[in-house]
Amino acid sequence: MNDTQYPESRPPAFLFDLDGTLIDSVYQHVVSWRAALAETGIDLSVWRIHRRIGMSGGLFVSALMRETGIDLSPDQVRALQEAHARHYLEQHETVRPLPGAAELLNTLTERGIAWAIATSGRRRTAGAALELLGLPEDTPMITRDLVRHAKPDPDLFLAAAAHLKVAPTSTMVVGDSVWDLLAARRAGALGVGLLSGGYGREELERTGAYRVYSDPLDMLERLDELGVRGGAGADL
Repeated sequence: MNDTQYPESRPPAFLFDLDGTLIDSVYQHVVSWRAALAETGIDLSVWRIHRRIGMSGGLFVSALMRETGIDLSPDQVRALQEAHARHYLEQHETVRPLPGAAELLNTLTERGIAWAIATSGRRRTAGAALELLGLPEDTPMITRDLVRHAKPDPDLFLAAAAHLKVAPTSTMVVGDSVWDLLAARRAGALGVGLLSGGYGREELERTGAYRVYSDPLDMLERLDELGVRGGAGADL
């Protein structure tokens, strides 16, 4: 028998993006941004908007001004973000959990795996997702309101790791966009990609995804690939 002594390892914690990762809301955000832009007199193609979903609203607007040549004042930027939130909340009843999302979170909890949600959305729009997923109000959720910068900066994931009292390097970030995975790399976390937000497998892998799954259900069925123990043979 090997009597080598060493510190007992802890299972990795999981940090989840929200839109396109746990809830099927990317389309609603795209439509909401387009409606908000239209109110400002800006006509931007849907595909250009989709490519920015998941990143900081401030960076989104900066990219918008660069691509259109339109210069917006700080007041106009605030009005644009407010209009986006208003239009999104008007559509929220059409948002649904992605397949397997609630089951995945419940399974991690049952197996003693710590997890949190870290989203570029503000609490006003992101909070409604908790009820959709059957989660209590005190669910660990770090929103844009709580950090200095949103994705692709690592702040959201660093704050979520701190909330769980774990090192960022011992976490796995699950997200559907290149912005999630770029932020994960900057936080020192291992990235896991989901195709449920519309990005392709190669894009996610190039940005650092260790594994790519179709949606939360696919990830749930392959948790062993991520080193999550539980069930038959877990201690072998």
